[in-house]
Amino acid sequence: MSDMNDAPATSKGPLPPELRFLKTLVTVLTATMILGLITIVALLVIRLNAPAPAPVLPDAITLPDGVGAEAVTMGRGWIAVVTDGNKILIYDAETGLIRQSVDLKP
Repeated sequence: MSDMNDAPATSKGPLPPELRFLKTLVTVLTATMILGLITIVALLVIRLNAPAPAPVLPDAITLPDGVGAEAVTMGRGWIAVVTDGNKILIYDAETGLIRQSVDLKP
């Protein structure tokens, strides 16, 4: 026959104060983590869906006669065109007029 003193206690009494505190702490930290994760995901969605600002371009850029473009690059307020005649032509981004011409040595 079994002795009742060896059986585990199954009565549902109130939790000790330390365990109640630990249970509350785990619940609060879990809720904080879930809210933080939702916030991070929302910020990523907002940032990644925002359109990138379009660069300001002139209506047209006119190259000198007999010159072809090999490469184009843009900076703040300027556009550089590398020509097939070993020159770099730097244009104003708003007006499309040449600001500077740089000769390249072959």
